Amino acid sequence: MAVWDTKAPWGFVLMLAGAAGVAVNYPDHTCAVKGSTVTLLCTFTPLKSAILDGSEVFFRVTRVCWCKNHLLCHGSTPSVYDSQSESNDPRYKYLGDKTGNCTLQISDVQKEDEATFRFRMEGNHRVTHYTGRSGVNITVSDGARMKVNSSVTEAQVRAGEKVTLYCTALCTFHRMEVNWFKDGHALSGSGPALRLSPLTAEDSGSYTCSLRVNANTLSLPYSLQVEAEQEG
Repeated sequence: MAVWDTKAPWGFVLMLAGAAGVAVNYPDHTCAVKGSTVTLLCTFTPLKSAILDGSEVFFRVTRVCWCKNHLLCHGSTPSVYDSQSESNDPRYKYLGDKTGNCTLQISDVQKEDEATFRFRMEGNHRVTHYTGRSGVNITVSDGARMKVNSSVTEAQVRAGEKVTLYCTALCTFHRMEVNWFKDGHALSGSGPALRLSPLTAEDSGSYTCSLRVNANTLSLPYSLQVEAEQEG
């Protein structure tokens, strides 16, 4: 659902009543772990033209903004990002444009980000001002334990095979940096997938992982046993 600027001339609004396709498309409800980075993938379709007094008038978007917990996101409403502001909080990075991409990235997510975020576009005519009212809801987790899952179900695997260990959480991520450990010793790499191939007996051990930004999320150990290749 969208909200049009209530100050727009009524006659003009009636002529726009048939304008199709104007919309803001948000992602589903998003869950983020405190301290992580979350990306809100978003697209929008602005009002590009309309018939006014018998002539076609073309519009362009001149301002875009994101706010939280406000239905209209306009006027003096505090925003987390405003394309016309020079003092935006650096935690909120606009990855979009003024033509159709309204993606917002939030870094170092905090509990205060547990809110409903809405996007608004404004054009070179006030009748084009439009807010995507549905918004996207963000839930922030304080950081429950991570969990290590394996690409294989067997407790024991053979040397020469391959295994991928996944560091997962209750929340889903567009980007997640983790620390991996084997027998308590840090491993290289920061991605949520740890690929071991080809396996050797030296890969046997206890694997754990945690969010790079929160050591308290350290997972319970996952035991991997690699059976040595049989000679002959």
